[in-house]
Amino acid sequence: MRAVLLAMTCGVLQMGVSAHAQSQTVDQEEDRTTARSDTLTLEEIVVTAERRRTNLQTTPIAATVMTGERLADSGVVNVDQLQFVSPAATVNNFGQGIDFNIRGVGKAEHNTQTTTGVITYRDGVATFPGYFTAEPYYDIARVEILRGPQGTFVGQNATGGAVFVTSNDPVINGGVHGYIQGHVGNYDELGAQGAVNLPVSDTFAARIAFHTIDRDSFYDIEGPYTGDDGVRTGSVRLGMLWEPTSNLSVLWKNDYNYLDLSGYPADPVNSPNDPFDITANGEMMARDRFGRSVLKIDYEFQNGTILRSVSGYQQGRTEYRADLDGTSVGEALFGDAVDETIYSQELNLISPDSGRVSWILGAYYQHDEYEFPPGEFYIVVPGTGRYELEGTNPKETAAVFGQIGIDLAAGFELQLGARYSESTTTNHIFVDQYGLPITQDQKAEFSNLSGKVALNWTIDPHNFVYAFVATGFRPGGLNVPVGLGLPDPFDAEEITNYEIGWKAGWLGGNLRTQINAFYNEYENFQVTVGYPDIPVFGFELNNPNATEIYGLEAQLEAVFGAFSIDAGLGWMRSSLGRFFAVDPRVPSFGACDPATGPASPSCIDLEGRDQTYAPDLTFNIGMQYVFALASGDTVTPRINYGHVSEQWATLFQDETRGDRVEARNIVNAQIAWRHRDMITTLYGTNLTDQHYVGAINSGLRFVGPPRQFGLRVLKAF
Repeated sequence: MRAVLLAMTCGVLQMGVSAHAQSQTVDQEEDRTTARSDTLTLEEIVVTAERRRTNLQTTPIAATVMTGERLADSGVVNVDQLQFVSPAATVNNFGQGIDFNIRGVGKAEHNTQTTTGVITYRDGVATFPGYFTAEPYYDIARVEILRGPQGTFVGQNATGGAVFVTSNDPVINGGVHGYIQGHVGNYDELGAQGAVNLPVSDTFAARIAFHTIDRDSFYDIEGPYTGDDGVRTGSVRLGMLWEPTSNLSVLWKNDYNYLDLSGYPADPVNSPNDPFDITANGEMMARDRFGRSVLKIDYEFQNGTILRSVSGYQQGRTEYRADLDGTSVGEALFGDAVDETIYSQELNLISPDSGRVSWILGAYYQHDEYEFPPGEFYIVVPGTGRYELEGTNPKETAAVFGQIGIDLAAGFELQLGARYSESTTTNHIFVDQYGLPITQDQKAEFSNLSGKVALNWTIDPHNFVYAFVATGFRPGGLNVPVGLGLPDPFDAEEITNYEIGWKAGWLGGNLRTQINAFYNEYENFQVTVGYPDIPVFGFELNNPNATEIYGLEAQLEAVFGAFSIDAGLGWMRSSLGRFFAVDPRVPSFGACDPATGPASPSCIDLEGRDQTYAPDLTFNIGMQYVFALASGDTVTPRINYGHVSEQWATLFQDETRGDRVEARNIVNAQIAWRHRDMITTLYGTNLTDQHYVGAINSGLRFVGPPRQFGLRVLKAF
């Protein structure tokens, strides 16, 4: 593969000298193949999360929207880096999954039964809610990061927010156009990506895109196991667009990803050594293989109403092996291989937005099933034996939803939205608990009505204010039994968000701002604590009293001639309601009722403590300047800085056990030379080489990526 990558990279460099660039008119302004103009201006930011294209500056939602070009300029190549470009977002990656939280709400427990609270959509369908998180960003049109519960249009699993990732569509009558890019970097990294638009006829076009990386390991592992040998990935996407009439559009996109990440090396949280220098004696493995097919059909009636169908099918296998104690001393091991299949269907009926009243009606169904093959999911504990789990965990959800907008006098608009959901989760599993056989056939059902009421006021073309109340919910799940009969399910989470905001344009359209304040009542937070009767086992339940989370957020974008700047700020406070719990990492004695205690050294009163993964401060800023050369070329230096303050990985907040996740301060920079349709960029990420903990899980610390630098060349055609 390395030889292939080298050949492709050399081909890219040669194309930069010999290929003839064609001038194309591309309908998608977000397409990265579109060359930058010498004079930068602020363009309209489009959001599509509410099922129609709207201007972000006049939409009552707190969001960060980035084009594919800006993602690359900011050093964002996958979901991990989103925390350094958006306020109030944290991403804690422990390898086979992530704790993605927005405003302190998202995912805090590392299991399949606890669904995410920040759901990611890819080209219109909700993706895998836990696994397969390393999917790369390539040939992207835009990424929309929505903050706060999205109960109307997303429904469950969006209590914290949602992320919409949209790739570039084929362009009919757009000619043959696209780009190819290669890069080289430290750690012997070689990579290539590209896309081409193929105009087949006046009614049909296709787009093919690919992405691949080959890189050595970040880690120096001393044996006896030294098997982490870096990253080998390959991804491909085929999109086809058919528009036989002006009323009908059929878009079909298919993705496949092969991600061999070798392993996720980690050592104990309080280890004194550099986190990239570790010892291990257990096998490591991390391999994801998954595909996605999305079919979107739009039909527009004569009165402008649109009937939309979005069908999705996704299937993948994730395989993981880890040294569970993170050293070469013990013999603790963990491994799993999990198959996941999702199919979904959404229907929308969307009114025209030209009248005084606009509306959307929708229906949704999803089936998501995990399969744990025999012998593939295991834990080995020295002196205790082997724990194994096998079986299936199917989940289903069905929903109906709608929203209506009514234009009132004097620039006011009233929006009312609601969604009713029903969800089920079922365990058909067998557990061999260190020699004790346990069978579980158990089902739990959940229902919820969520939505949003918003009052918007367009004061003038440059000022828009809004106030709303929105709710969201995340379904509950089933605990795995530990030999004491079938345990109780844990309940659904619910959140109520009160928010006000002001969006404005200044200085003749060269500066725009977003400012908002929010207050959340977060009920039934799902958390794993010590099992009441056997504290050495984790038992997931709900915080019996609501957590309060409130904060302020601000964003700005500005262009002044050749200089441009973008920034975001998030300030947040959180406080747990009264809650007693047992830390499963310490011995426990006596009763501990979550609502009443009593408080004791092992039954801890957590009232007033911070919510997990809720940093007080997040901040990001990016600046660039376009130097125009006499030859017509441009040179553009850019610098980006992202800060995420300290956060807690558990509610017990025990620093001696490594519960505090320290602050992250990431500096990225690049300098890009544009010559006609070729851009050559010298780039660096994490320039200060901060060795920061990227996540804490099972007593191990998982480190974020170190300093990386390299050279990439992009040729547009």
